[in-house]
Amino acid sequence: MIIIKRRLNIFIDESGDFGFVDGSSDLYGVSFTIHESDDSIVNDLEYLNNRLKKANYDGMIHLADLVAKRGDYSYLKLEQRKNIFWAIFYFSKRVKVKIHTIIIDKRFKNSKTQLNRELAIEINKFFESISNYMNQFEKVVVYYDNGQEALGAIIDTLLITKNNVEHRIEFDHKEKRLFQVSDMLTFIDKIVYKHNHNVPLTRAEKYFFSVKDILGIIRQLKNKRL
Repeated sequence: MIIIKRRLNIFIDESGDFGFVDGSSDLYGVSFTIHESDDSIVNDLEYLNNRLKKANYDGMIHLADLVAKRGDYSYLKLEQRKNIFWAIFYFSKRVKVKIHTIIIDKRFKNSKTQLNRELAIEINKFFESISNYMNQFEKVVVYYDNGQEALGAIIDTLLITKNNVEHRIEFDHKEKRLFQVSDMLTFIDKIVYKHNHNVPLTRAEKYFFSVKDILGIIRQLKNKRL
């Protein structure tokens, strides 16, 4: 007998672009953070907020800008930016979630059409792998803000036959810290991919992450991956 659970939350974010011109990204990443609503994250949020308070920061965490020292982080010193990163990283390690990231190496593609097709195939494989799990829930809420319409269209197409799925585009990015976990994953999993495939890191990435950091990230998140 299958017990129907209340609600499953899936937070999706992406990193990279669909371009194939000079200056376009070499890698495209899509990350999924999966959380059962019955699993309280109140204590984990308190832990995160306390660490961010010590780092003198309480805003949204966008890792690409944090590492590159852009935007809201342009005035922050390296130590403070690292403290912000480790706050969200250790939050993701302790909170009861499962994670998955798809990385497409665009160096082996030559068009947006090829990238679209590869993304659709890989995302479909992932959704198929957790289909029975998703069916155990009365409701599945997918949080993706359609930051890239092409990815949003793929997600909607693949989930259209699931009656228990709702795709939410409008939500508070700062409030939804688990969405920020997906943002973090898209970035660090591209770093991990580069490390594993001998792809050079950018100057900002090398300045921010040591090899020891990268190996620790791989090891500490291993048991959360689907």
